[in-house]
Amino acid sequence: MSDLCGAGVPIFQGLARADQEKVARYARPQRFGRGEIVWTPGQPVSKLLVLHTGSLKVVREAANGKQQLLRVASDGDVVGEREFLTGHRPEELVVAMDESQVCSFDHDDLAGLLREFPNVGERMLRTLSDRVHSMERLLAAVTSSDVRARVAAYLLHLAEREQGGSVLTLPMAKYEVAAYLGTTPETLSRRLAALADEGTVALRGRRVVEILEPARLEAAAEPKPGARHS
Repeated sequence: MSDLCGAGVPIFQGLARADQEKVARYARPQRFGRGEIVWTPGQPVSKLLVLHTGSLKVVREAANGKQQLLRVASDGDVVGEREFLTGHRPEELVVAMDESQVCSFDHDDLAGLLREFPNVGERMLRTLSDRVHSMERLLAAVTSSDVRARVAAYLLHLAEREQGGSVLTLPMAKYEVAAYLGTTPETLSRRLAALADEGTVALRGRRVVEILEPARLEAAAEPKPGARHS
């Protein structure tokens, strides 16, 4: 399992096989059950998590107790890199959405690895930069009244997380995606169907979407002034 984590996560993929095996020796396997809390806001975190199987949700909790889903981490994703790079304690709650296996790297071990392999740190920063860009576009769409733009931006966000993959599996049930995008399941289904009817995407079952026309989806992700919620 540790070896698979070292080889599978994007920030380590630029390393030679022998170097990946060296990285894997520092990985410590952990398992989390469905609904189990991985860490809480303000908790001392001195490790980086590489998700091997399952999914973790990263949630921001407001003062009134309301939760806002920020992202869902799936196979090959990394959680905790901001805390590692800045030394700050986490501001988010991280919870396992289902049975999940991760590889954990202690801060001191990873710091040594970054000194030995500087390109890993560069890849980590690039990953963070790409995530910020994707989240900024998604935020612009979500805060608009254009539901079509929200759905398109969310699909592009998933594609970027999959490093440009065209076949996407929704990481949550549709009602959860709808709640995340601030709409209803019925409206989400209508917007996905409309994108499919125009040939921008193809729907492959309940939770699989294939992007057929990326440029057209990019255009759809731009919020239209005066667009309606439904």
